[in-house]
Amino acid sequence: MRHKKSFNHLGRTASHRNAMLSNMAVSLIMHKRITTTLAKAKELKKFVEPLITKSKDDTTNSRRVVFSNLQSKEAVTELFKEISVKVAERPGGYTRIIKLGTRLGDAAQMCFIELVDYNENMAKSQTKKTRRRRSTKKADAPVVEEAVVATEEATPTVAE
Repeated sequence: MRHKKSFNHLGRTASHRNAMLSNMAVSLIMHKRITTTLAKAKELKKFVEPLITKSKDDTTNSRRVVFSNLQSKEAVTELFKEISVKVAERPGGYTRIIKLGTRLGDAAQMCFIELVDYNENMAKSQTKKTRRRRSTKKADAPVVEEAVVATEEATPTVAE
């Protein structure tokens, strides 16, 4: 039985799963976006977000902890030099999962997972959207009444 077993084993042994997540995390850090299955993306999110949080504090110990998980010097350098600077003020939620549909061969749910701050298209679309509503302030009402009164006064003078 799987009582209280909280994470998806992905049908792999522990060593295979850890190696796969490590490789996927390196690919995500280097390329900023990868396409994978939804189950793997959800597990990758749980794997990589603590590493990004750890990279905000650039100490020898945090570099060693991140390297022990990633096993790639280039990815660690990229994470600490570029990504940690870009996400410094963000309190969490460094990745985004966007569903793409099902894979043709086995009908697996596909998605891509990306680093949030590196998608310029989403950033542009979010900055343009603003919430607008009609103001119902009392200060606006007299201005409208004055305009109506001025129009009524102008109309009789034109008719005379």
